[in-house]
Amino acid sequence: MAKILPGVGPRFPQVVVLFGATGDLAHRKLLPGLFYLSHAGFIPGCRIVGVSLDDMNADGFRAAARKALDEFSTRTVVDSEWEAWAKTLDYVPLSAGPEALKAAVQRAESSIEGETRRLHYLSVPPSAALSAVRMIGDADLVTRSRIIMEKPFGTDLGSAVALNAKLHEVFAEEQIFRIDHFLGKEPAQNILAFRFANGLFEPIWNRNFIDHIQIDVPETLSLGTRASFYEATGAFRDMVVTHLFQILAFVAMEPPTALEPGPISEEKNKVFRSMETIQPADVVRGQYTGYRQEPGVNPESETETFIALKCSIDNWRWAGVPFFLRTGKRLAEGQRIISIAFREPPKSMFPANSGVGAQGPDHLTFDLADASKMSLSFYGKRPGPGMRLDKLSLQFAMHDTGFIGDVLEAYERLILDAMRGDHTLFNTAEGIERLWEVSTPLLEAPPPVRLYAPGSWGPNAIHQLVAPRAWRLPFERVWRDPNKSGA
Repeated sequence: MAKILPGVGPRFPQVVVLFGATGDLAHRKLLPGLFYLSHAGFIPGCRIVGVSLDDMNADGFRAAARKALDEFSTRTVVDSEWEAWAKTLDYVPLSAGPEALKAAVQRAESSIEGETRRLHYLSVPPSAALSAVRMIGDADLVTRSRIIMEKPFGTDLGSAVALNAKLHEVFAEEQIFRIDHFLGKEPAQNILAFRFANGLFEPIWNRNFIDHIQIDVPETLSLGTRASFYEATGAFRDMVVTHLFQILAFVAMEPPTALEPGPISEEKNKVFRSMETIQPADVVRGQYTGYRQEPGVNPESETETFIALKCSIDNWRWAGVPFFLRTGKRLAEGQRIISIAFREPPKSMFPANSGVGAQGPDHLTFDLADASKMSLSFYGKRPGPGMRLDKLSLQFAMHDTGFIGDVLEAYERLILDAMRGDHTLFNTAEGIERLWEVSTPLLEAPPPVRLYAPGSWGPNAIHQLVAPRAWRLPFERVWRDPNKSGA
């Protein structure tokens, strides 16, 4: 029996109803995450009822779960812990209907002493989400429950409003958790700590000191098996609305009245309300060469696999500061970078050949990889005679601390937060609808896609978009390796 960790998990034991239990996300992230949260003591008792289209029994589901742990768990699976956890797994095929699901949940709850809570996780395609919600309602499993929804949350304003209306017929807004795994990453939350716990940076976090901000999430991956999904969404719907705009809100939000879900959500939504509509002239859409030959892709497809855009926040703090966002498939590197570029001094007293300004402005850079890293670059004098300046940097990595082993994976943290009823890292109906609203001009009149070579940084037009500035990636310097001596 795992030791329960007080104060970090939910108060009550949980019954998790996992729709899409045999799917890829469940195998890669959800089942390994639930196993770890259970045996590490984060949850005071947990039962899992898997639901999917596959016609199998509980033993078949247990075998699939063990295979998922063996393939994808990042931690060692001890046989005794697995055997105890396997007994908590049950399964209901979707074809069995709501009565069978209700009976399975009742069995799970009767095996736990005391009061329980329910968590419904919809790891299903968007087209299947509402039917799963209806099944939960028909099974009378809405009370004492919360529901986690996977993206996308609609594909435009009309569909988002309709989706939220249908959800609210069954669940209250406070029961709904729209998940964004980017916000579950430790570095994303570290932005809040960095900004609001340090008197050094918050006073300069505004238009008087910051020239521009870049949020850059290039990917080297292609579509894999997601061609049908991607053809219906594209890079903007898949990544920008659901991920990059959420990171932008953490960077741009005002200090909340308290570090609690309600005040933080309200400040994020204020950012979204202040966003100006996205104009097609401020957007570059791209498609990598060969995309139209991918299996399942329309040979005349105009779906973008790359997007870069400029957006603005029309409020007192950020007026006049452009935010540049970029993401895409088959690019040169896989990175997740936030880069804050500070204004350069209004006048330079250094000689023309000193090197000052030659490598661009000072930057504060956050690396949103799971092992958090930050860098602050600045000009400093090169040793020796004369006044020659070089770009230097202060760097921090989570590996420098003794806490790297304590980092929860994004889905683990978000599942735990949903069980606790903590909405801090989740999207609201108001926020999602506002983001689709500001995106309407782009969705109604998208610029044509431009071809780019796989392994590049996207179409050449991205340089005109950011001019006279430059993209932060690729870096002029690499992150220092903390494992090397002298680093």
